[in-house]
Amino acid sequence: MSDHADLSALLLSRIRDVADYPEPGVMFKDITPLLADPKAFDALTEALADVARRADATKIVGLEARGFILGAPVAVRAGLGFIPVRKAGKLPGATLRQSYDLEYGSAEIEVHAEDLGAEDRVLVVDDVLATGGTAEASVQLIRRAGAEVAGLAVLMELGFLDGRARLEPALAGAPLEALLTV
Repeated sequence: MSDHADLSALLLSRIRDVADYPEPGVMFKDITPLLADPKAFDALTEALADVARRADATKIVGLEARGFILGAPVAVRAGLGFIPVRKAGKLPGATLRQSYDLEYGSAEIEVHAEDLGAEDRVLVVDDVLATGGTAEASVQLIRRAGAEVAGLAVLMELGFLDGRARLEPALAGAPLEALLTV
């Protein structure tokens, strides 16, 4: 069995399906059992740090909120800075803000303007790639800050929601790596 197959099996064994959450008909993928298992969490952190090293990233952006949980230890493991991308109104000081469409309505995310610059290659880290709206907005925000997007790395891609197709034009050739596709 390959290292990738071993990693996939370990990660999948620690992700719990929760039926009908947050609404009927949805199968929620709960990563809290994975986070509670130090061996699985360490393996996940190392795998994502390896993506950051291969992408030659200089900073990690984590998307609120689970992207913070994954992105911060990845940044430490890879020896990189960590930048939180937050929901609008949560950061003090000067920020850049980016809006994006949701199924019903819109939302906004922001980053401190001074945290990213032209010398940065930024890897975006999040737990799940679903429809791709938040990830696409983060890519636009990073570019508006003057930084280069080194790629996007996620624990899990929900392939049936087709977020990859939405994101690939925005990534403009930067890699999108999902450790698992369900």
